[in-house]
Amino acid sequence: MSDQTHIPTGHDLAPGEEEQHSVGERILGYVVGLVLALLLTATSFFIAGTDLVWQPSIPVALIVLAIAQMGVHLVFFLHITTGPDNTNNVLALAFGLLVVFLVVGGTVWIMSHLNGNMPPMDQIMRMRT
Repeated sequence: MSDQTHIPTGHDLAPGEEEQHSVGERILGYVVGLVLALLLTATSFFIAGTDLVWQPSIPVALIVLAIAQMGVHLVFFLHITTGPDNTNNVLALAFGLLVVFLVVGGTVWIMSHLNGNMPPMDQIMRMRT
């Protein structure tokens, strides 16, 4: 047996419950998220419209900024964190992303095969007459 005793600290929460924060702390979290989101948005517009950035790197920079923007929204506005009480939220988000990638990927795959398997338009028009 260990000689350590469990002293309740008030930080034991059931899944789905959130710690109680003051209104000021919650507003500060939203304001920080808003400022970060605005900064990332302004940076992406600046990169897209300037000649100061190497032109072939612009799509990569915009993708990186978009992923950072998604991270800011997930953490500051949707409150998705790595805590044990957010496991269901993370799994639901992962499943939603899987469904989106399957739908988009399937659509692209089908359309590319249709493009490769369809005859040119002039042949289709000759078949109709």
